[in-house]
Parts: sequence; structure tokens; C-alpha cells
Amino acid sequence: MTTSLQDGQSAADRAAAQDSPLAAQVCGAAQGRGDARDLAPAPWLHTRALLPPPDGTRGCAADRRKKKDLDVLEMPSIPNPFPELCCSPFTSVLSAGLFPKANSRKKQVIKVYSEDETSRALEVPSDITARDVCQLLILKNHYIDDHSWTLFEHLPHIGLERTMEDHELVTEVLSNWGMEEENKLYFRKNYAKYEFFKNPMYFFPEHMVSFATETNGEISPTQILQMFLSSSTYPEIHGFLHAKEQGKKSWKKIYFLLRRSGLYFSTKGTSKEPRHLQFFSEFGNSDIYVSLAGKKKHGAPTNYGFCFKPNKAGGPRDLKMLCAEEEQSRTCWVTAIRLLKYGMQLYQNYMHPYQGRSGCSSQSISPMRSISENSLVAMDFSGQKSRVIENPTEALSVAVEEGLAWRKKGCLRLATHGSPTASSQSSATNMAIHRSQPWFHHKISRDEAQRLIIQQGLVDGVFLVRDSQSNPKTFVLSMSHGQKIKHFQIIPVEDDGDLFHTLDDGHTRFTDLIQLVEFYQLNKGVLPCKLKHYCARIAL
Repeated sequence: MTTSLQDGQSAADRAAAQDSPLAAQVCGAAQGRGDARDLAPAPWLHTRALLPPPDGTRGCAADRRKKKDLDVLEMPSIPNPFPELCCSPFTSVLSAGLFPKANSRKKQVIKVYSEDETSRALEVPSDITARDVCQLLILKNHYIDDHSWTLFEHLPHIGLERTMEDHELVTEVLSNWGMEEENKLYFRKNYAKYEFFKNPMYFFPEHMVSFATETNGEISPTQILQMFLSSSTYPEIHGFLHAKEQGKKSWKKIYFLLRRSGLYFSTKGTSKEPRHLQFFSEFGNSDIYVSLAGKKKHGAPTNYGFCFKPNKAGGPRDLKMLCAEEEQSRTCWVTAIRLLKYGMQLYQNYMHPYQGRSGCSSQSISPMRSISENSLVAMDFSGQKSRVIENPTEALSVAVEEGLAWRKKGCLRLATHGSPTASSQSSATNMAIHRSQPWFHHKISRDEAQRLIIQQGLVDGVFLVRDSQSNPKTFVLSMSHGQKIKHFQIIPVEDDGDLFHTLDDGHTRFTDLIQLVEFYQLNKGVLPCKLKHYCARIAL
């Protein structure tokens, strides 16, 4: 009986092999091993093989069924148009590739302070740059981005501060801080951050610049700036500086020389011979800081101090303190060291301010102005036909004139609203309307005004208006010009019961301080230059 079953199975396999090549391969593999059980066929094959056909009719039906199944196996496969939906019930219905990748960057909370000591906490990624942090604060506080917003690293325990470059990683700077140090990040404007690219003649005086190689003819300040950015040539900055001796409180006046390899000082007068030059500091692993209170903190001879501080955390003993005779000299030294340290990176920051490493670049931040705003034009409707004002000077003067007329109407409406004494209230309103302006600083001293202007950059036209300490009824216009701060007294003048303000002994009169400031923003007048940038204390 067993033999007949095996013979019947072999006969069935041979019959199926003649109809299907796929079955022939299966049978051939089984015969080559010598035993069909070693092939481990599917369970349904075992069932079909162990049940012999009772008669010829049922056997023919089974053969036709097997042939139909094999014909189905020979049909070409149709590709599935929705492969992501064909998955096991233990996996997700949608493919993982359809979801955005999770942000694997670590995040950290930083605190940024403003001029009035208000602060704001930000959760930022580990690779965020100083420019990206400024851009976040600009958007969150709805400020106007004029590329002058800057992060400052403030070290109060040693009285130092420096401008953080736009490309610097904020978290790397914070990692160098000591646990017990009360260091801060400040967010404010710095109009002088890239001013040396616009007006290099103010930053490199002729008596402080020399050249290692002979030059044909006179070198312009622009060419000096190009030499700093070049890797082959460079100018030398030289001059006398006060240096604090290591481990002592005394200062010594020495002749220094700045080259691309570092800062050197001469041991014999003003000699530049190699045997008389000694290495003082390199700036590859150090940062350049400005001293805020050099006389008080370190006993410096002047208030124009700066120093080299290692990138890693270090105490006051690791500082290399220097002091210049005037602000222009200090600005020249600090600017030259920044250019030699960062080179073309500074120029790229100046030309492309929105290129950041983190997700806060220009691709993810919408611009401050829309295309429709940029396409607006000035129109003149005073004549019978309207016309487009193409002259930008005329358009600006018309805009200022309309603003003054609108403000006069507003002041008159406020003064005459329910009051019989319109003239007295109008003058009182004109006297107090300036208090809401960002350029006005109420009751600050002369020294504090100078400190505020220096912090925001000694650029021509940086200004503020403040109350006079010597005369309570007058005001003072403090402004920067030629890297020096000048003060002009605003005198009140009374004419027929009306009060005016003037800077030139009554030749040019203004009803309020707003008119005065707007006039000198458009006209130089008696000032050394036009008013360009106002100093403001912002709150975060």
C-alpha cells in the first residue's frame, strides 16, 4: 500500500511537470536529494499527496485545478501603486520617510539683557550664532533691523566687554564662563561694528600705519583695508601703549608693533629690528576686550584700555592689559586686531548679514518689509493733475513737511480740547512732546551720555538729547563726530509769548525739540555733520 501511494505521487508529479516548468524544477530538486521529504513542501502539498483520487473523474478535476493554480503562478506581477499602505498590522500605516526628521540638535536656555537691565530667556539650539540670536530678538520685539544690532559679552568682575562677531557660536562662548562668574550677554546697537568697511579713513591714522614692503606712491585707506584682508601682504600698526606688568600694579609705556603673527614690543626705543622685538601676545586663541573702568579696576593711566584674554576660562592674572592715549588710537588697535584675526570672515558678515548656521537664517525668517511696501512711490496731488515725485530729496522733504503739519494739527487739537487757555497749553504740550521720543534721555549726566554714545559706536552722526544739568530750563544735544563726542546747548527763546528752541542764537527757531531734531537730520546747519543714528535704551 505504501509503495502504491509513492508511485501514485510520482506519477502525479511527472504529469504536473509536463504541464508546468515551475513544478518540474521542484520535482527535479526533490529527486536530486533522493527523498521528497527533505524538500519540506507546503502542508497543502502533503494533503493532496496523501489522498488518492477515488475515481477517474475526481482525479481529472484535481489535475485541472492544479494546472490552473500553476498558470496563475506564471502570470507577470503587477507593481503595487501604494506600497506604503501594504504593511503588517504591527508597523505604522505611513512610512517613516513621509514624516520630517526630528531635530537632533541639543537646545539650551540663554538669558540676554538690554540697556535698562531687563532680560529675556531664549531656548536656542547648540549651533546658534550671535547674529541668529539678534535676529530672534528683533522679530520677537518688532524692532527695525538695520544690521547694527549686536550681542556683547560683558564680564563685570574684571570690567571688560567685547563685541561678539556675527558668526560666533553663542553656546561656545557661554561654555568658557566660570560657574561663579556673573557674566552677561547684552543686546544693543553698535553702529561702529562694520563702519571701517564704509569709512576706513577714520580708523587708520597715517602716523600709526606703516608697511613691511616698499610701496610706490601714497596708499589710500581703502587699500590699507584690502591689505588686511589679503593673506600675502599686511600693514603694520605701531605706536606707544601703556602695558601693565605681569603680577604688578604698575604700568609701563612701551613701543608696540602689530603684525599678522602677533603683537610685539620693542626693548630699545622705537627700533623694529628683530633682535629688539619681543613677543607679547597672539590673537588666535585669545579675544580682544575693551576695558570699561580701567582706572578704577586696574589703575590704568587713561580710560582707553583694552586687553587680550584667553578663550578658555582664566583669572585676572591671565589678562594682558594695554592702554592707549586716546580713543582713536584704541579704536585703531582693536579694529586691526579684529581684521587680522578673522580676515575675510568679517567681510562676509558685513556683506551677507543673514547667513547663519542654525535654523534662524534668512530662509526661515521672513523679511521685515514686503514687496508691496518697497514698490510704494511718493505722489504730489497739489496741482490739477497728480504726478510721481521722482527726486528722492523732494520726496523726503514733502514727507517731513506733511509729518510736521499733521503733528501741529494734533498738538492744536490736544491744546484746544475743552480748555479756554489754548496758547499756554499749546506751549506746555510742545515742551513735553519730546519725552516720548526714543532719542530723548531724561535726567542723565554728561558722563552717562558719553558712555551711551561710546557703547553704541563712535560713528559720525550718533546723537541723543538730554536735560541740561547746569541749566534746568535748557537741553543739550550730544553727538559723535570724528570719533569724538561734542555737546551743543539748546537754548529756549521767547518771542511774543511763544517759546522756541534754537542752536544758533535764534537764527533758526523751532516750536519743539522734534522739529529741531528732524531739521538737523536733513540739514547740517551749525553742527559738524547731520544727525544720523539716535541712541536709544530698548527694553526686552
